[in-house]
Amino acid sequence: MYDKVYVEDFDKGPGGWEEWPNPLVVKDSYAMTSSPWWVDFNHAPPGGGYLHLLYCLYTTSEDAKNREAVAGKNRFAAGNFPCNWINASITVRIKGDMKMRDTELVLLVQSSVGSHRQNHVLSGQPIKVTKDWTEQTLTLVPDQSQWTSLGSRHDRMDFYGHGNIEDVLKDLNGDIIFVLHPLKIVPKQKIKNDIHMLRAGRDYDVDENYLPEGYVMLDKISIEFS
Repeated sequence: MYDKVYVEDFDKGPGGWEEWPNPLVVKDSYAMTSSPWWVDFNHAPPGGGYLHLLYCLYTTSEDAKNREAVAGKNRFAAGNFPCNWINASITVRIKGDMKMRDTELVLLVQSSVGSHRQNHVLSGQPIKVTKDWTEQTLTLVPDQSQWTSLGSRHDRMDFYGHGNIEDVLKDLNGDIIFVLHPLKIVPKQKIKNDIHMLRAGRDYDVDENYLPEGYVMLDKISIEFS
């Protein structure tokens, strides 16, 4: 039998969570992440857009072990939890002080399905970041209208792809990430060609005045499997 409820309160460190690709700041039993964040360009147009990766948790023991130096021992991967996340509920206790700049804090789920890696964000259930602690619950419904499939940038289509959210949720073998999406990417310097053909933050500098700014504090996360 599988365990039905996962709880992380950060009393004993990050527990496998990270601000990809960096460690989280964990103190006073909460995990804090603050700007500036790395720009994930893997899903640039024609994909679903750019991301900041605030809180990431790998769901398999192999991936968790590879990230242990950054994220600590992954208490989810070490547990006995289901791989089927259909209709799972995720409750977070969260607060922060953010200039969102037309982004939303949403959950991303990533899984290998067939020959491609699929990424979907739960755009129908954004999380509100307020200056006071709030508890908010998401339900991972297998309803594609609640989700946005991110696909791939022009040169990663051999790796990332589109698909159905139900296939991802029924075997979530990658990770879950709380992300800021979609980012508005404006180069600092003039770019003659299509900026989406390049890699934001690597091939050119990004104007941070257009990016989200601030901090987020995560005090507790619980996942209840149906």
